[in-house]
Amino acid sequence: MEAAFFDLDKTVIARASLVAFGHPLYRGGLVSRSTVGRALVSQFVYMHLGASEDKLDRIRESVLTLARGWDRDKVSQIVRETLDEVVEPIIFAEALDLIEQHQAAGRLVYLISASPTEIVEPLGEYLGVDGTIASRAVVDADNRYTGTMAFYCYGPYKAEAIRELAQAEQLDLAASYAYSDSYTDLPMLEVVGNPVAVNPDRVLARLARERGWPAVQFVRPVRLRGRSPVRGLPTAAVAGAIVAVTGTALAVWRRSQRTPATGVRGITS
Repeated sequence: MEAAFFDLDKTVIARASLVAFGHPLYRGGLVSRSTVGRALVSQFVYMHLGASEDKLDRIRESVLTLARGWDRDKVSQIVRETLDEVVEPIIFAEALDLIEQHQAAGRLVYLISASPTEIVEPLGEYLGVDGTIASRAVVDADNRYTGTMAFYCYGPYKAEAIRELAQAEQLDLAASYAYSDSYTDLPMLEVVGNPVAVNPDRVLARLARERGWPAVQFVRPVRLRGRSPVRGLPTAAVAGAIVAVTGTALAVWRRSQRTPATGVRGITS
């Protein structure tokens, strides 16, 4: 049996999934408006200006700290109730087409993401894939997040999870496919016979050229129902907000470049 593994952010959907659900979590009383704003800035830096592994670890730790004490069932409920609102307009048509093609060819399709399973699993069901692999947080006896991680689905751990799944499901990884936008997913791409770079960051684009891997651009967000393109330019108010967030993100990123950090820095999409 063959399979196809899809990263989530910038590969299947056009935004960072954690940020996409920021406003529903705010409406549900779990985060403040200022927290949503800070998350937007952090994710702008990650999605558009690039970030080192060290900076990504800091974002992860911030999310874990923020989520400490949240009720896991409430988070799952908010995500499931707002899937149409949040996710439907930002799914890449090219990803949907590939998912359908792989399924038509008899391959199993999996979403694999560093985002929490409370987001990724409902998304997988929504898209009709065969399974999901995602990060899992530790919860206490009251089903509340403790602020620690049971499994972080990132980097080499994605590859390990794929190998374990392949053994359990008797998957032929040499004949399977993997899609991702980030150089941090290099272990995941290397574990299959058919890796594809999607909207790749600079490092992954270079590696794809050196190794002869296909590199493609997904650029057409569509609404899942009826596959209608998401059209229209932002209003003046929204455009102004985008400019403001962009300016803040650039300032944060430039300051961070003055501070030595481990890993690759200054990666751009």
